[in-house]
Amino acid sequence: MLGKEGRLFVLGYALAAIYEGPAANLRHNLNEVVASLGCTVELQINNTRAAWRVSTAPLRAVFKGLLGSKVSLKAETQNLSKAFEDLDAQVNSEMGYSPEDAESPERTARGVGTHRAPPSGRHLSTQKMYELKTRLRCSYVVDRAMLSCRHWFDRKHERCMERVRVPLLNHLLCLPMKFKFFCSIARAMEVWCRSRIPVEGNFGQTYDSLNQSVRDLDGEFSATIDLKEEKQVAVLGLNTSWEHVSAELRDLVRRQEAQLGWTLGLLRVLLSCTFLLVLHASFSYVDSYNGDIRFDNVYISTYFCQIDERRKKLGKRTLLPLRRAEDRTVIFPCSPFVQASETRDVVRELAETLPVLLLLLVLCGLDRALYSVFNTVRHHSFLQYSFRSSHKLEVKVGGDSMLARLLRKTIGALNTSSETTVDSSNMRCLPQPVSLNPRAYVRAVLPVGLLLCLCLLQAFGYRLRRVIAAFYFPKREKKRVLFLYNDLLRKRAAFTKLRRAAIVSRAQRQRAPRHHLADVLHRRCPLLRRWLRRRCVVCQAPETPEAYVCPTPDCAAVYCRSCWDDMRRRCPACTPREELSSSAYSDSNDDATYAE
Repeated sequence: MLGKEGRLFVLGYALAAIYEGPAANLRHNLNEVVASLGCTVELQINNTRAAWRVSTAPLRAVFKGLLGSKVSLKAETQNLSKAFEDLDAQVNSEMGYSPEDAESPERTARGVGTHRAPPSGRHLSTQKMYELKTRLRCSYVVDRAMLSCRHWFDRKHERCMERVRVPLLNHLLCLPMKFKFFCSIARAMEVWCRSRIPVEGNFGQTYDSLNQSVRDLDGEFSATIDLKEEKQVAVLGLNTSWEHVSAELRDLVRRQEAQLGWTLGLLRVLLSCTFLLVLHASFSYVDSYNGDIRFDNVYISTYFCQIDERRKKLGKRTLLPLRRAEDRTVIFPCSPFVQASETRDVVRELAETLPVLLLLLVLCGLDRALYSVFNTVRHHSFLQYSFRSSHKLEVKVGGDSMLARLLRKTIGALNTSSETTVDSSNMRCLPQPVSLNPRAYVRAVLPVGLLLCLCLLQAFGYRLRRVIAAFYFPKREKKRVLFLYNDLLRKRAAFTKLRRAAIVSRAQRQRAPRHHLADVLHRRCPLLRRWLRRRCVVCQAPETPEAYVCPTPDCAAVYCRSCWDDMRRRCPACTPREELSSSAYSDSNDDATYAE
């Protein structure tokens, strides 16, 4: 429970605390930002729509007024059409002249035919046609006057002949009644008809425009307002509204939350079964303890010390105190410190816990940074929208004629006035970030801190495994301790042969004369003696007053007292290999008996 399996159980609580603390708060703040962005865009769209409606309200009111006065406008246009019928009949009338007389050869010979009606294949404008008709009417009046004059002379001649019955005298007296040539004086009026015809120059254009207007007024009066909305595609191939994008984003966040919740639920279920791993690890340790004598056999127990003490009384070689190189491979169970062989496992477990710690620090830092940013945005992004619109248009149409009345009913509809004020703000769209309270931080940090403490306590907890197993299997424990003691004896006996090259190399480095300054500093500066002292060529322990210096000339190798005893009081640096090997062989025969 104090080892790797127990940490799995604590790891579940740590992940759950991280998820429920900074991770959940981070997700909540991000959701607030997403909702704030959607609300802001929707608010802008609503404000734009309201401004457009307010701006177009006067125009829509004008068109509604025109549509409301449809019946009265139609009655006025009918009256105008009836009034225009007389003018139209007068312009299109053929009264006042005779087209047959105008096209006769006799009138053509007299010069009147220059103003006759045009042939059927030729089209003239209204202005030219009306001028031609006016000239023909003028010529027609002159011709009728001359004809009437001749008839008057004829009647007067007949009456004169009836009154004077004397032959020859009546012809003489009635001769002036034969002077019909005086009637030709009226032909001088034709010159006036050709040069001073009373028709304005823009009569035809005005008539055509008025005629077209009257015809248009005769049609059905209607008005409709068509609004066409064009949506621009923000991304090629994507034609979706912001509401759709916002809804999809919220759905994605909800799906991810659901998946994360499901994953955490599954993780909790799996972590709730960690007691099975604890049982499995316990049974595995017991099996390995009884099956492999080398498994976890590195403890210097009380029985180990008793064996060494008994051998010391018998005068045999002992192991305690252990050499510096041997301390790195064994564990003293009662030591309050983490020892060298345990440090590697502790560092590895701390490295495995480091990702959880980094995850906690990153999430807490990110949550705090995002909260600061969102809180700053909330306090400095408040906007007040104020839209004011005023409209006043007045059109005055004077007069009492039919056209004036018509204009008052059409253009007069533009007489509108309005004043609108729209005030809004983005207060409801600002993000509402939430900050974690200190209690939430403590709840998230405590499991991770406990996880780190378990990593440090694992070394001490694993020492208890051997103690518990030894309590239930005491005979097996004695065998394991004897095996460890004998194994260390064999290794120490073979140490000289295995490490002779390294010992010789160190002795050669010590053989080199030391600088005079180093000797002076060694004598005068006690604080520097720790670094200036020579070291044992076997175990690299600092030189002490009890240290042994090889008396062989040009050797001067330094040995601590225990290492000198282990070397059988022979210096491997200056002793020949054959002599050292034979000595080691005889010594090994003397110590062939191991602990029992």
